[in-house]
Parts: sequence; C-alpha cells; structure tokens
Amino acid sequence: LLVSKDLGKHLLEVEDLLQKHGLLEADISAQTERVQALNAAALKFSELEGYQPCDPQIICNRVNHVQTCLEELEELAAKRRKELEDSRQLWTFFQEMEEAEAWIREKEKILAAKTCGRDLSSVVTLTTKHKTMLGELGNRRALLHQTMKKGEKILAKKSFSSVGIQEKMREVCLRWKKLEEVTGLHQQRLEDALNFFQFSAEMDDLVAWLQDTYRIVSSDDFGHDDYSSQALLRKHRAVVDEVEKHRAAVLSLRQQLALLAPGHRQGVDIQIRVVEVEQLYGEVAEVAVLRTQWLQDALAVYRMFSEVHACEVWVDEKEQWLEKMEVPEELDEVEVVQHRFESLDQEMNSVMGRILDVNQVVQQLVDGGHPSSDEVRSCQDHLNSRWNRVVELVENKKSQLSSVLKIQNFLLEC
Repeated sequence: LLVSKDLGKHLLEVEDLLQKHGLLEADISAQTERVQALNAAALKFSELEGYQPCDPQIICNRVNHVQTCLEELEELAAKRRKELEDSRQLWTFFQEMEEAEAWIREKEKILAAKTCGRDLSSVVTLTTKHKTMLGELGNRRALLHQTMKKGEKILAKKSFSSVGIQEKMREVCLRWKKLEEVTGLHQQRLEDALNFFQFSAEMDDLVAWLQDTYRIVSSDDFGHDDYSSQALLRKHRAVVDEVEKHRAAVLSLRQQLALLAPGHRQGVDIQIRVVEVEQLYGEVAEVAVLRTQWLQDALAVYRMFSEVHACEVWVDEKEQWLEKMEVPEELDEVEVVQHRFESLDQEMNSVMGRILDVNQVVQQLVDGGHPSSDEVRSCQDHLNSRWNRVVELVENKKSQLSSVLKIQNFLLEC
C-alpha cells in the first residue's frame, strides 16, 4: 500500500487516497505501540539470569529487525503522504485553472451576446452592469494570480512533469489576456454609445427649447398700449439674452460630433440633425431680431399716439380759446391780450417741436413698412391739420390785434 504509485487522476480521487492513507497511518501508529510493547517484553528474556530459553543475541537481533522494519514503514508512510499532498496540490491547481477557464468562457459568451443599448437609459444600465463585471474581473484576477503562484511552486519542486503545468498556465494566461481585451473593447463601445446617446439627448433638449422659444418669439402679441408693449419688450429682451447664451452650445455641436466614435459620427441621421438644429437656431435668432423691431415699432406707435393725444388736447384748448376770443378795442385790454399771445408763442414753439418729433416718428414707421402705417399717417395728417388751423387762428387774431393797435396809436397821435 505504501509503495503504490497511484497518486490519483483528479482531485476527488486524491482526496480519497489521502483519507485512506490517514487510516493506514492511524493503523501504523497503533501497531507502533504494540511493537514497542512486544520489543520491550522480548528484551526482558535477553536479560534473564541462569536459564535462558533463547540466545539473547538472537532476541536482540530480532527486536532490532522489527524496529528497523517499523521505522522503514513510517518513512514510507511519510514519503507517500508527501507524494499524495503534492498530488493534491497539483490537482487543486488544475481544478482551479479549470474553474478559471470555465469562468472565462462564461464571460466570453456574455460579452459576445451583449449589445450597447438602444437609448441612453439602456446604455446607463448596461454600463452599471459592466462595472459590476469589472469588479468580478478584478477579484478573479487576484485568484488567478494566486493559482499561478501555486503552479510556480509545483514547478519549483519538480515533483511532476512540467509540460502539462506550463501548457495549462500558458493557455489560461492567453485566454485571460483575450478576455481582458474583449472586456476593454466592450467598455470602449459602451463609452462610445454613452457619449453618442448623451449627445443625442442634449440635442433633443436643445431642439425642444428652440421650438418653445420659436413659438414665443413668433408671437403676434405686441401689446395694446404703451405699458403693455414695454412689458412685452422687457420679457422679449430676456428671451433674446437666453438665445444668445445658447449660441455657444449650438456652435459647439460640430466639435462634439467630431469627438464621437467614427461609427456614430459618420451616421447620416446624426449629421442631418446637427444641421437641422443649426438652421432652427438661425430661424429663432432671426425671428427674435424681427420681434425686437416689431415691439419697438409698436412701442413707438403707442408713444406717438400718446404724444398726439397730448398735442391735440393742447390744440383743442387753444382752438376753443381763439374761436371764443374777441379782440378788444381799448388799448389797455389790447396790451393784455398781446402779452397772452407772447406766452402763446412760447407754448406753440414747444408744441411745434413735439409735433415735429411725431412727424419724424411717423416717417420712420412708414419707411420701415410698419403694418399700421396707414393709421399713423392718418393720425399725423389729422394732427397737422388741426395745428395748421390753430396757427391760422393765431395769425388772424394777431392781425386783428395789429389793426386795433394801429388805430389806437393813430388816435393817440391825433
């Protein structure tokens, strides 16, 4: 049993042999106590005085022989245990290597079947799973490193043929290297897909914002008076600022596209989308400029109407005063009225300036093709007509006063 060359052909068989060898060692240990007891009893016969049933030398030789046989048996038992433990170490190494190969094959199948997702959510989920796999890969790498060390120790003992061990180590190392390469490639594909879908999502958000902004800047609400137009203009300027802030994001789209993986950036759809976003932004910016001008024109119209109303109130007041006023015949009263006309001249100069400003604003609106050109032109004509009427009344009244003064002066001279 102890000189057997059967060291097992796999780990379970070696474990079974070790278990049987343990029983054999226990038996040897038990027999050792029995042999030592028998040897001690036999040696007593070699020490007897007088009658000796057997030659003491024969007894001693026999005892020594049995002791030597027992020691050789113990040495054989120790040697076989070492051989069996070395065999267990060898088959443990091969089993761990097979487990590593099986794990590698499993991950290779998983990686071969994995896709990179169809949208941002699926890519994020796959990326999370891949990170978990990278953690498993790290743990398995550490275990494989320990197994490789076991193989190197077995080779150093030279207890078994090194061909099978080295071949297995080389084979597993090559497969592991290939697995890491495939894992790295899959990780790169996931990162490329993540960048692509993030880029697409950002463009979707940008398009949604541009579409909302386009609806705002293309509104036909320009207010119904000075106050409402000013409020709309303030809000619109805030929108224009936001449009300008998004200019950099739109301009950087082509740079971001160039950073994507070739398989993603060379797609016709993504290139068309970039062009569409750029065109949409251009339309939004253009319409925003137009709306700014339209709001300013609307504000100018309402302010012009307000100024016209103020001038017409003044014209109404002076027209009524002039039509009701009778030129006095007394010199003292004529001088009082004359002073009033001097004050009136100053007011008329001031109002005349305001009317000229109104005419200038009207001309700008008409030249700019304002949709309310006919209305503002009619308002202008009405104001100018009434102004001319007041001027005519003033001239008539001044002429009458001048005549009265000439008569009064003539009478005084007489």
